Amino acid sequence: MPLQDERPSSSSEQGSDAETDTLSERCDSLTSASDVELSRQSFTSDSSKHSSPSTSPPKAITLDEVMSSARDLCNLRLAHEIVVDRDFRVQPPQLPEHSLQKKVKDMVHQAFWTRLEADLNDDPPEYEHAIKLLEEIRGVLLSFLNPGANRMRTQIMEVLDMDLIRQQVDNEALDIKGLASYVINTMGKMCAPVRDDEVKKLRESTDDIVTLFKEIFRVLDLMTMDYVNTTIQMVRPELQKHSVEYEREKFQNIVQTTPNALAHTSAWIRASLEEAIQAMPPPEKTADADKKMRALPGPVLVINTALVQLIMGTHKGPMPETLMTDEGRVVEMQRRCQLLQAVASLLLIIYSSTGDVFTGLPALTERLKRMTTVLLDGMHSPSFNLQEALENTSVQICCELNKSLSERGMPSLPPAMQQTLKGQMCSITQENNPIRALVVGRLQQYFRVILSIPISATNPPPVPNGLGLIQPELTALGLGYADMARFHKQVYMPFYVGIIKDLLFGAPPAGDATQGGAAGANGAATTTTTTTTTTKASSQESSGAQSPAKQPVESK
Repeated sequence: MPLQDERPSSSSEQGSDAETDTLSERCDSLTSASDVELSRQSFTSDSSKHSSPSTSPPKAITLDEVMSSARDLCNLRLAHEIVVDRDFRVQPPQLPEHSLQKKVKDMVHQAFWTRLEADLNDDPPEYEHAIKLLEEIRGVLLSFLNPGANRMRTQIMEVLDMDLIRQQVDNEALDIKGLASYVINTMGKMCAPVRDDEVKKLRESTDDIVTLFKEIFRVLDLMTMDYVNTTIQMVRPELQKHSVEYEREKFQNIVQTTPNALAHTSAWIRASLEEAIQAMPPPEKTADADKKMRALPGPVLVINTALVQLIMGTHKGPMPETLMTDEGRVVEMQRRCQLLQAVASLLLIIYSSTGDVFTGLPALTERLKRMTTVLLDGMHSPSFNLQEALENTSVQICCELNKSLSERGMPSLPPAMQQTLKGQMCSITQENNPIRALVVGRLQQYFRVILSIPISATNPPPVPNGLGLIQPELTALGLGYADMARFHKQVYMPFYVGIIKDLLFGAPPAGDATQGGAAGANGAATTTTTTTTTTKASSQESSGAQSPAKQPVESK
């Protein structure tokens, strides 16, 4: 995690009331120009039926459909990585040292090369395994050629003609070293400049023919990786142009062939919908005394609430299926957020408990931040003893504070204050800890804002009061998460809208008119909100805004 200097002064920690009000207003509005483009259809608009992908699973699926779905998932993951990671490269598989898989692989390879060596040393030599190697090499070389390289293709097919080679074997006229030399020269014509030295070593090799073939295959593997990565670089611009449509289409194929393909996503959205509904204004009175107008959250508001739950780690269920392509990134961001929460809590305790003694010392703040980050790194691990780590961290912090006082010719902190500091820092694991609650609330506020407004690296929103000490790290995390979330909303918003419509307006179960059913095929449970749907959406929702749509709700 990059750490940057920040002055822990009153100006950085205690923002003006106007700034706080502005941040709250931005959070409450939750209307983003970029998000508006994601959902042009209202929950209750009939036209959304045509834009929302079908989520109904089939009653039965065949093995071919399962394999097709697996291929779609593999292609989806690969395409997503190519688009979002500019440094994405295919690497040769590396099995863990001393692992069973590596031992088995090494044994099989060694047995093959030992058998080949024995065959070639026979009198007369046995070339059957060598011919199979040459045939495999021919296939690899041909795979490197462009469609228009007919001359080179013809030459390779003529020199490595398996029928001709078998005739030479029968007549004891096969020049195996000559064929190996031709293969090496052809590799030199095809390889990337970075492999020139490897091919040169092959040309100058004086090893026996078996070792030479080993090295040829090793270099061919490297050339294959180069070819694949070059192809990735070539297709990336085209994938980026059509990435949203491509990922949506592939995911739709998976949904259509996989039962309960959106079960985890439905549970994730259900939890956020309940939270968003609870946060809506109370029902308004209408002319009809028996009915009240109750505001319902818009789709983007619901999804933003779900995304905040996800980054904060309050969603305890499995990862939603729509985020499976970025599961690793989401987990890493959750861990960084958890670590930042702990670091911010400890720093707030230090500066609120010691007053102005350590104010205006950015170098000290940086050391404390780096120290707590290192000591608490790995706190997400089940085997990590957080309480013990906090005790050690509190001791180190007190030592660092006393060292700073000593350098300025001031007395050390009183023992009683040190004990109080240690106790406060070790208590941040408690659910009702006020510092922890404050930091969690401010982090949620920050993520709600950054997910709901158009942002870029040049105009990130200010961090809430109390989080100024971790501003560089929090801003970097927020920008990365918002960028990832924006892309996912572009791809999957039609799926989300369909699920939310089922949760809000699904038909009630037979014999129970008090509960709204979530009738989607993904096992969505009934909602706790009683609604009576209308035939038209509000003009505000039809335009894609996140402002709440008002629906008549039966008063209880």
